[in-house]
Amino acid sequence: IPCQGEVEELELQNKNLRQENEELKATCAGLQKQTVDLQEELKRTQELQNSLESLRSNAEMLELELNSLKKENEHLKELDDCRAAELCQLKEQIQKVTSEKEHLETRLKTALEHVDQLQSQVLNYEKEVENLSQMDRAKTEQLESLKEENRQLRVATTQQKERNKELEHYVENAEGSEAKFCASFCLQNEQQQTQDLRKELEEQKRLFQILQAKKNEADEENQKLREENDGLLQHLSQASKVSSVSFASPAPVPAPEAGGLLFGNPYCGELTWHSACDRKHMAASLRKCPMCDEVFSEYIDTSQYEAHVHSHLLECPLCRETFEKSDKQVYDDHLFCHRLE
Repeated sequence: IPCQGEVEELELQNKNLRQENEELKATCAGLQKQTVDLQEELKRTQELQNSLESLRSNAEMLELELNSLKKENEHLKELDDCRAAELCQLKEQIQKVTSEKEHLETRLKTALEHVDQLQSQVLNYEKEVENLSQMDRAKTEQLESLKEENRQLRVATTQQKERNKELEHYVENAEGSEAKFCASFCLQNEQQQTQDLRKELEEQKRLFQILQAKKNEADEENQKLREENDGLLQHLSQASKVSSVSFASPAPVPAPEAGGLLFGNPYCGELTWHSACDRKHMAASLRKCPMCDEVFSEYIDTSQYEAHVHSHLLECPLCRETFEKSDKQVYDDHLFCHRLE
């Protein structure tokens, strides 16, 4: 049986153990609380560490972006320098263009003044061409009158030829010296009249040749005026490119139609500004018969072409003068004139 002292000692030990147990419980609760706090702090630390890692990655990205921005800034500075240099060049070009514009304005004023002078010259040349056209028409009328006179002379020559034949026949059949004398006297009178008609015909021919020579001179002068007018028109067209003003070229001057004269009409053919060039171009590729207007190729033999032309002509066996077959009466009159000589 334990004694009372041991019991008290055991109770005291139990009490101490209870106190220690309570203290341990309190310590354990504090430790648990500290553990929870440490766990929460660990979580916060991990979160902070994650945030720090993200901030580090963001800082690296920002640093890379900063480097790229620095490079871009340097590139922009270089571009700015280039733009400044280009701006200086543009300013210099603007100054050059301004000076060239002033120079061109001066040239334009001079060109416009020259164009006015050329226009006045063109008007003067057009007046001269109109005067020459009027002269051509007057000469054409003279040639028409000569044609009518030549026709009348041919008719008179034909009638005279018939009378001469009648007189010759009468002289052959006449009886007695007086009749023969009268017939021969009449024949001499008729021959004298024929000679007078021949002289008048020669005079008409001479007048025609004079008119033709004058016409040739007028044609040469007209051609010179056309060439000068063409040069002025070219000059005007060049000046119009500078001043942006166009001038129309004058219309071609019409020529009278062919009249079908005995020796040919020198006015035959259309008078245009470039008729000479057109005729050269056509002659280079085609040949045209002057009698029937038949066109021959350039590859045909020249002898064939000449034979075709000669087939339209009648040649005098005495003087080798040629006549058109359509004017056979003129050819007969020509032969009769040779017989009278």
